[in-house]
Amino acid sequence: MAAHATLTRAQSMEPDIRLEDYLDDKLQSVTDLENLDSLLANVELQRQQLQTQLDGAAQELEDVRRSAQDRQGGVAKQIEDFEQLQQSIDLRLQIMGQSDAPDEAIRRLEAPMKQLHRIELAHRYVSLLQDVEVMRREARSHLPQNPKEALRPYTRLRQLAGQLRELQGPADEAAGHLVSYVEQVTGSLWDEMKRIMSEELSAVLKARNWPAKIDPSAEVDSEWLETFEKSMDLQVPEVLYSESLVNLLPIDVMARTFVQWFRFQFMGDNGTSAPAAFGTFCLPNFISLIDKWEDFFRSNFDHVLASRFQGTKAAETTAYTDPACALITALLPVLRQKVESVVQHGLKNPQYLSSLMVQLMDFDDTIRSRFSYDGGDAENGWPGITSEVLDQYFREWLKFEKEFALERYQTINNSSDARSIDYDYSSPGKMKPTYGAVRVTDLLRSVTSQYERVRRLPHKIRFLIDIQQEILDQYHSRLLDSLEAYASLTSTVARTLQGVSKEQLAQLEGTGALEALCKVLGSADHIVSTLSDWGNEEFFIELWEDLKGRAKQADNDQQTNLVGGMSYDHVKGRTSSEIGSEGDGSIFDETIKFYSKRRESAQKFLKEALVESHQTAFRPYLSKPQWSIVSSEASVDPSQLAVTAELDEPLRIMKRNLTFLASALSTAVSKRVWREALESLQETLWSNVLLRQKLHHARRRAVPARRPGRPGPRGPPHPRGVRGLGAARGGARLLSLPPVVEGGEETTDGDNEKNSNGKGNGGFSLKEISDRLFTDNAEARRALEDLGIQTLDPASARRILQRRVENSE
Repeated sequence: MAAHATLTRAQSMEPDIRLEDYLDDKLQSVTDLENLDSLLANVELQRQQLQTQLDGAAQELEDVRRSAQDRQGGVAKQIEDFEQLQQSIDLRLQIMGQSDAPDEAIRRLEAPMKQLHRIELAHRYVSLLQDVEVMRREARSHLPQNPKEALRPYTRLRQLAGQLRELQGPADEAAGHLVSYVEQVTGSLWDEMKRIMSEELSAVLKARNWPAKIDPSAEVDSEWLETFEKSMDLQVPEVLYSESLVNLLPIDVMARTFVQWFRFQFMGDNGTSAPAAFGTFCLPNFISLIDKWEDFFRSNFDHVLASRFQGTKAAETTAYTDPACALITALLPVLRQKVESVVQHGLKNPQYLSSLMVQLMDFDDTIRSRFSYDGGDAENGWPGITSEVLDQYFREWLKFEKEFALERYQTINNSSDARSIDYDYSSPGKMKPTYGAVRVTDLLRSVTSQYERVRRLPHKIRFLIDIQQEILDQYHSRLLDSLEAYASLTSTVARTLQGVSKEQLAQLEGTGALEALCKVLGSADHIVSTLSDWGNEEFFIELWEDLKGRAKQADNDQQTNLVGGMSYDHVKGRTSSEIGSEGDGSIFDETIKFYSKRRESAQKFLKEALVESHQTAFRPYLSKPQWSIVSSEASVDPSQLAVTAELDEPLRIMKRNLTFLASALSTAVSKRVWREALESLQETLWSNVLLRQKLHHARRRAVPARRPGRPGPRGPPHPRGVRGLGAARGGARLLSLPPVVEGGEETTDGDNEKNSNGKGNGGFSLKEISDRLFTDNAEARRALEDLGIQTLDPASARRILQRRVENSE
């Protein structure tokens, strides 16, 4: 079969190139033909070998085919078996689904599984506890010789405790006893480590009889210094990773003797332990102790602390880098105990608590300034013992201080001279408040001194609003009541409805009305000026800026509790409407606004009262039944040219009012009040005298002596700087013009009167000026200018001249 296949292939295929190459290689010459037999024999041998290989391959192919057929039959059998198994499983599942046997099996396995879980958990617990114990023993083994090495296992144990605590949350607080135990072991280990180091240092101190036999200027020996350094090596990680201030271990050990001394002196049964001795003995001795030993601690241990904390965040804190400040930290706990006891005494004795807070503030300031103590807060500084007390007892202190302040305020109001004007308060030309107003501002200043050193903003704002604003509100109501009472007394309708006693009316006679109004005006002005000045002081500026900053950052939830439990609107209404804006303002804006309204109201009433006083005084003069006309040819008695009897009283009253207001008001306010009063008086004189009466010029031929007791000519008084009655004075000047000028001089009793330019009437006659005034407006203005009259227009001047009898004729 193989031969047949080979022959067939040879007959059906093209000549094989490889065969040709082979024959060419073997039969290259004639001599090669001699070896043809051997060549054919060799070819035949190779053919047989190839045929054998071909037969073997064919046999192998047949075996593979047979094996594949067998395997295919096996796979089919496996598939059939699998299908039968699947059907069996489905049947069993169906049977099991209808049976309770699986649930029963599961229930039987629950208890063993739980027990197995407990065993595994217990094994893990035991392993963990073994690790904890190993780390604890390893840490103890290095002490006190090598605290740095002791920190390594302790640190691992601390980390383990932290990890357990972190994992407990996601595990629904499981294994609480284990977490607590590890934390307890960690804490007790740390306490034990510090105790071991403390005992070593205590032994060193005891051997040297510290501090009795130690000179504050001495240097410590090498053993002392080495023990100190080892204690610090143990504590460095605690300091660096603690969020709160940590007492330095070696400083604490050295301070124990001082603590014992403090307890004996100020927390026993002796006289220096009494609350009354706290400010006079306890605090001064505490400061003296630090003063005595600060150089010793700094010179001996400063370099140790610097080397341990250099380059760390603790290096910025004096409580860690300054041994004297570390000593203060070590001594403050026992002082806090003493403070707590005296505060409890103060809660039962408000006067004592008030003085105690001042003493604590003074102490805090001394510790900060003298020793640069920052309490562990390099940025904000030490809050102080005072802040710690106020965190617990601020409301009680505020309540007592408010009661004291309001009590003092009532004492001020009830004093006999509270409503009297303090004429000596300021120099002439300045506003004069009442004694009560001055004492109220002094009271407010004393309240400020009580809380200006308090560090928390809510506490400051509470003092401002609950005490100072309350006093200002009550005093404002007092001034408002005074104005309302005055309005009732001076109102015809109010007097009719409410009734007024003779005593009340008598209080308004003379300068009584002016004085009552000046008291309100001066007091309100004093409050406004004082609060305006305070608003520019550093303390209130900082308070205002802090309050504005908080208001700007307040969200919706903080609107109801902006500061100190007070809402945004409440604080805004009691301080300033600018609290939430970018505009400038003062923390006293709203109060200043209210007092300014009272000042304006009082000034308005004062102007009306002054006008009424003048109107009443001039009423007899204006109601004179006849105005005598002096003949120009008659001999005029100088007494006829003097002030008439009807003017004596008005002028006296005006002078009285002027004198009083000049002493009670400032120059500026006096000018404003008098200007309006004189304008009203001028209108009265203008309408009822100058434009109503016919006047004649009196020619003076002889000047006999004045009658005794009669005043000489005088004009209406006016306050300094106020040119009152300008129009009336100008009209009087026109009316005083002589009919004609004789001998170049005026024939008038007013020939000595100067015009505003320092000249007399300039030799002008009535006829000349009248002709010029009635020519046209331009000429009239020039005529008035020549006479130095600047307060009259041409129309008014013509009306005045028409009142001269000469012109009317």
